[in-house]
Amino acid sequence: MKMRFPFLLLAAAAFIVVGTACNKERSSVTNWKYNDSKWGGFEVVDYPGQSTGPNLVLVQGGTFVMGNTEQDVTYEHHAQPRTVTVSSFYIDETEVANVHYREYLYWTKRTFGADFPEVYYEALPDTLVWREELAYNEPYVQYYLRHPAYNYYPVVGVSWLQAREFSKWRTDRVNEMYLIEKKVLEPNPSQYNEDNFNTEAYLLGQYEGNTRKNGLLKDYNPDGTGERKAKMEDGIMLPDYRLPTEAEWEYAALAISGNHVGDDQEMYSQRKIYPWNGNTLRETEHGGWQGDFLANFKRGRGDYAGLAGNLNDNAIITAPIYSNMPNDFGLFNMAGNVSEWTADVYRPLTFEDMQDMNPYRGNVFKQKILDEEGRPIQKDSLGRIQYEVVKREDAVTRRNYKRGDVINYLDGDSTSMAQYNYGRTTLVSDQTRVIKGGSWADEAYWLAPGSRRYLEEDQALATLGFRCAMIRLGGDVSNEKPGGNQFKQAEKVRKRNAKKRKLR
Repeated sequence: MKMRFPFLLLAAAAFIVVGTACNKERSSVTNWKYNDSKWGGFEVVDYPGQSTGPNLVLVQGGTFVMGNTEQDVTYEHHAQPRTVTVSSFYIDETEVANVHYREYLYWTKRTFGADFPEVYYEALPDTLVWREELAYNEPYVQYYLRHPAYNYYPVVGVSWLQAREFSKWRTDRVNEMYLIEKKVLEPNPSQYNEDNFNTEAYLLGQYEGNTRKNGLLKDYNPDGTGERKAKMEDGIMLPDYRLPTEAEWEYAALAISGNHVGDDQEMYSQRKIYPWNGNTLRETEHGGWQGDFLANFKRGRGDYAGLAGNLNDNAIITAPIYSNMPNDFGLFNMAGNVSEWTADVYRPLTFEDMQDMNPYRGNVFKQKILDEEGRPIQKDSLGRIQYEVVKREDAVTRRNYKRGDVINYLDGDSTSMAQYNYGRTTLVSDQTRVIKGGSWADEAYWLAPGSRRYLEEDQALATLGFRCAMIRLGGDVSNEKPGGNQFKQAEKVRKRNAKKRKLR
């Protein structure tokens, strides 16, 4: 199988070069000129739309039935079906692989190893997850993460906390790469301790880096120097990489985009059991692949791959990240290979209480820590902007929330008497996270996207990996198609009104 280069070492293939402010139009509400120092210097860039970050795939949002619509063979009743809508977002084409995670470890050790070695050690995966009392798995303990034979196999032994830190690191490396591609910054391999590129620190003026000669952007502010650094309004940098929510992950796995009934926008032909079309676990199309398993899973007790000479899924443990059949969104291994972390905090009883738009449990609203003058305080020793959880007194006038930590909001305590503290009356705590998808060691039931399990955020498994997601900014469909239905009559009115403004 032809392997691909590590996605974190590549610039986005579809990288869009965002020009500096060059829009000479006038404001439609004041008629003042944009990008003109004689008219105050307010800037508006020509923004072609969000570029697709390395390894990401755009998933067009929509409505779907979330939850387990098949027989609940575990009788947990914690995934009751309901209709929800998910906004458009990006998600990794594949699971994060060993080679990608080792790149993160290398950067972390080189940047913080001398003065903050604990940062590196806390990032190390738990390779001992391969051990079983009555199985010989020691070779995987020693070789699976480090040996090049497993470069493009999904990384395992990573806790939810470690996956979150990887996502933060990836955000900064990709945005730094974009600024280098835009010729704003020079590559700076010698970054140590707090003097490393951090997206927020750069935007707040707490990181300078190696500014490229003539790399500063033109500043139209009549009171400025004529040059400035990149800012959010330029649209050069991407939003944060992060773990997908449970709803996003399940929606991406189902991929019902290919199941419309003709041209009907409101109906699809069948409820999928698995991420691929059809209700079987094998390829049904005639040809050399007919009969092959479409995912890497355990067929039954003791059967992880079938008989030698004709292995049914060709993988006794994990398989390379580009193996098996992608779904209609082009995503690989959304069933089988490894289960995956999601962002959500797990709750068993109040699934129906969640919002029907972008449902998610796990919000802890934060705010920047400010000094006496109202400015963000100095970044911490790792180069990150410092935050604190929103206090009740700071949210007392809010209509939409009254405290920062809302993990326990409407979680059923008053009716179920459940106390979500690990080890007391339940195994579920505020640090318990949702796991989605089956793995190489799971039977077929867990391949259904609606199935769900949970694990404490500081624990790890040999069957558990992750992939990252990112919000889609702007139109939900594409950069070429803006949001909302664009009618010809409306376009005529818009152009006519614009012409009138120019004539005045």
